[in-house]
Amino acid sequence: MRKFVLLVVLGLGAIASYAQTAAAPKIGYADVDYIFSQMPDAKQIDADLKSLQTQLKNQIDSKVQEFQKKLADYNAAIQANTMPDAVRANTERELQQLQQNIEKLQQDAQTNLQTKQTQLMDPVYKKVGKAIEDTAKENGFTFVLNQQIGGLDVILYGDEKMDISDLVLKKMGVTPKPAAATTPAQPKK
Repeated sequence: MRKFVLLVVLGLGAIASYAQTAAAPKIGYADVDYIFSQMPDAKQIDADLKSLQTQLKNQIDSKVQEFQKKLADYNAAIQANTMPDAVRANTERELQQLQQNIEKLQQDAQTNLQTKQTQLMDPVYKKVGKAIEDTAKENGFTFVLNQQIGGLDVILYGDEKMDISDLVLKKMGVTPKPAAATTPAQPKK
């Protein structure tokens, strides 16, 4: 029994000793939004998505105008009391169907836009992810965090030496552009 207790104590001591001598994890961070904004692909992807968005918006606007014209004609006929009941019921069904079509078109447009964004961005995300992983390994980082998620700062403070964003860009062959210089406001005289 004493030998067992002695072995347990020695084992725990060895584990504690190892834990203290193990290197502390090296944690870095990257601003993925900044990395994307510096990539040449980002401008083309943004242009493609805006083009698709404009095309889808034009389709929806066309249907909305058609609906508004039919609704205006319907309201004018109702006010003038010139629409027979059968035509009125048929027109109301048409208007209701047109409104449902517009709602479906809006939902489909949103889905199409998201699908296209995923299709265009997925290879870029993979490329950036691989570059972050390679850069982290080359520089001895144990963890790399994203500086922002959804526009919210995740890293409230971080030593600039731990920001690997520019290293990641260089790894991908992109020369980082300097941040826009801000000029101080001149005092009024």
